[in-house]
Amino acid sequence: MATTLHTAAVRPQARPDQRTRTLARAWRAATVVAAVAIAFAVLLPIIWMLFASFRPEQDIVTNPPTLFPRAFTLANYREIWHAIPFAELYRNTLLFAGSVTVISLCFDSMAAYALARLEFKGRNTVFVGILVMLMLPFQITLVPLYDLLNNLHLVNTFTGMIVPRATNAFGIFFMRQFFLSLPKDMEEAARIDGASEWRIYWQVILPLARPALLTLGLFHFQYNWNDLLWPLIMTSDNSHATIPAGLSLFMGQHVTQYGMLMAGAVLSLLPVILMFLLIQRSFVQGIATTGIK
Repeated sequence: MATTLHTAAVRPQARPDQRTRTLARAWRAATVVAAVAIAFAVLLPIIWMLFASFRPEQDIVTNPPTLFPRAFTLANYREIWHAIPFAELYRNTLLFAGSVTVISLCFDSMAAYALARLEFKGRNTVFVGILVMLMLPFQITLVPLYDLLNNLHLVNTFTGMIVPRATNAFGIFFMRQFFLSLPKDMEEAARIDGASEWRIYWQVILPLARPALLTLGLFHFQYNWNDLLWPLIMTSDNSHATIPAGLSLFMGQHVTQYGMLMAGAVLSLLPVILMFLLIQRSFVQGIATTGIK
C-alpha cells in the first residue's frame, strides 16, 4: 500500500519533466529548421551565380527561370579572358587590395596602440574624432578628396588609389578594442627591462595581436577587393582598373551578358574565399577577443 501511494505521488511530478523535454526537442527542431532556411536564403544567390556561370546565355534568360542548368558549358570562363583584359584587372585588384591591407594594418595598429596604451593630452578627443569619422559615409568626402588628388596629379595612378585608404577609422577602433583587452603585465615587465615604446609595440604587442590583425586584414582585403566606386572614379583606363569596374562593362543599357558576368563574379570570389579558409580559426578568435560581437 505504501509503495502504491509513493508511486502515485511521483507520477504527477514526472509529467512536467516530460513536457519540458518535449518542448526542448521542439525548440531545437524549430531552431534547426530556421537556421537551414536562413542559410538557404543567404546561399541561394551564390548557388544561382555558380550555376549561371556554367550555362549558355539563352538558358540563363529563359522564362520561367530555373535554378539548375539544362546544359553545362565552360564557354563563359573561356570568353571572359578575351572580352576584357581579365588577367590585368586581376593583377590591378590584387595590387590595390593587397597594398591597402598591408599599409592599413601598420597604421591602424600603431594609432590604436597609442590610443589604448599611451597617456597624452587630448587622447579621448582624438578617439571621439575617429568615431565621428567612422559614422560619416565615404560619399561625403569623395568629391573634395578627388579634387585634392586631381590637383596633386594622382588621379589614374595606383598611388592615388592606395594612399587615401592608408588608414581606416574602423581599423583603429577595432585594434584599440583588442589592445584594451590585453593585460599590461608583459608591457610593464618590458619597460622595467628598459624597452622603448616602439620595441614594446613591435616585439610584445604585435605577436599577441596576430588574431586581430588577421581578422582586420580580411576585412580590409575583402572591402577593397569588392570596392567599385573608388577605383571607378580614380581610373580612366584599363591599366589601373579593377575587377568590379571591369565586370560593370558587361552590364549595358539594353543588354546584360549574364554568363560572362557570373563567371567573372565566381573568379573574383576565389581569393577572398581562399583567404578566409586560411585564417578562419584566427578570424573567429579575433572577433571574440575585440569586444565586437
